[in-house]
Amino acid sequence: MTSRSTELFLAARSRIPGGVNSPVRAFRGVGGEPVFVERAKGSRIWTVDGVELIDYVGSWGPAILGHACPVVVRAVCDASQRGVSFGIPNPLEVEMADLICAWMPAIEKVRMVNSGTEATMSCLRLARGFTRRDKIIKFAGCYHGHADSLLVKAGSGALTHGQPDSAGVPRTVAGETIVLPFNNIEAIRAAFRENKEQIAGVILEPIPANAGLFFPRGDFLHQLQEECARNGAVLIFDEVMTGFRVARGGAQQLYGIRPDLTALGKVIGGGLPVGAFGGRAEIMDCLSPDGPVYQAGTLSGNPVAMAAGLAQLQELERIDGWKLLEDIGAKLEKALLSIASERKLTFYRIGSMFCLFFASGPIFDLESAQHSDTKKFAQFFHSCLERGIYFPPSQFETAFISTAHRDEDIEQTARVVGEALTKL
Repeated sequence: MTSRSTELFLAARSRIPGGVNSPVRAFRGVGGEPVFVERAKGSRIWTVDGVELIDYVGSWGPAILGHACPVVVRAVCDASQRGVSFGIPNPLEVEMADLICAWMPAIEKVRMVNSGTEATMSCLRLARGFTRRDKIIKFAGCYHGHADSLLVKAGSGALTHGQPDSAGVPRTVAGETIVLPFNNIEAIRAAFRENKEQIAGVILEPIPANAGLFFPRGDFLHQLQEECARNGAVLIFDEVMTGFRVARGGAQQLYGIRPDLTALGKVIGGGLPVGAFGGRAEIMDCLSPDGPVYQAGTLSGNPVAMAAGLAQLQELERIDGWKLLEDIGAKLEKALLSIASERKLTFYRIGSMFCLFFASGPIFDLESAQHSDTKKFAQFFHSCLERGIYFPPSQFETAFISTAHRDEDIEQTARVVGEALTKL
């Protein structure tokens, strides 16, 4: 008997490229067909076939309070009744801007956009306009959305200029991006030496979460900040994933860094499409209509998205959500770490973000992450799915915990992970 998910996927493939509206949903990294979700509540999702799953995707990060959190749903309903879009300034934009600047002191001014990709793309344009330089440094394994300048992979050497990582990206555009290994400060210094006064900015995830999950080593972030300041380049933190999730003030609070620009998304929209970017006032003042760097968005600062995001952030603060998330994350780590170490796997967690690598550690950059056994991960994923746990359908993605996850969820997850690994 054909499942409803299979029927929907077949129908979707005739109208939607690949049958999905974002590539990772297609299950290409694990094989098989994607499940279609009918509804979600708290830590759980229900498929169109009536299967209940404990969810560790959380809409890829935004559902930090769990799905359909009552305070967020009420905010969306209330705001919708006043109008779903104006295209005209509204008070909630100002309130959100004040909150972001208060919680992230490195952000003196901020502009709302509609996605993380739009936020990072705008940061690059702004860095180039501010410095009047063209080249950008990014790191292998850090994903910053699908703007042309950022869809670039590294060549055969640490300083090799990028080649396009997607059809449709001109080589001339890719050639302005230098891709370096994460956690390698010497590669940064060499890049600045060989491209003197040409590098507009350096963009990175301070905690890379799009090649699995790994962390900056030692004093890497502070050294990077020093090199950017010494060479007149703009330091850009992509905190679309980590912003307001790993701490009230994001990864920059944890590591004591004040980047020049920050890209945000995910949590600040409460599950609705949203993004933002901000930073030093002198840089942000280069934006139109005050400055020469053009950026615009018809739906930017959408009142429903702003209401949802404000409700979520204010609720997080009210319940001391970051302590709660740390407590839940620590319980999960304690339950899974021994299981993983027995099988020489690597488990990494920070706050409410975690990843199980099918590789022995340490993992500290893209190259070491790619030692993972993706075939075993695929088997593990499907085994967990069959037992009621929904992890991200790729070895190279990060899983997310919400404040809605309960002790029974953690216990069931640990039991299922143990069973799935034993089955391999």
